[in-house]
Amino acid sequence: MYIYSVTITIETGAEQEWLKFMQQKHIADVLKTGYFTTASMRKAVNKENAAFVTYNIEYTANSMEAYTQYQQLEAARLQKDVADRFSGKFTAQRTVYQKVVEF
Repeated sequence: MYIYSVTITIETGAEQEWLKFMQQKHIADVLKTGYFTTASMRKAVNKENAAFVTYNIEYTANSMEAYTQYQQLEAARLQKDVADRFSGKFTAQRTVYQKVVEF
């Protein structure tokens, strides 16, 4: 199993609009591509800077091939949609993990 982890740091003033967009559209659009089986979102609670808030979204893929196909065929379009709506208000860090063991 592979986990595509996206960590977003967004301006506090844009948080509610971004959160609504992510929950109602973007995450569903990513899942509709068929490359991921589940998604979950979490919010960091240890605020170091009141001007920004950090969220992490994890998408689960059954294979590295599924993730690679997503990157090749869908990622740019979906990431552009977010970037166009929230330009200059957020940063994103993306990482892929392979699940090794679950306790």
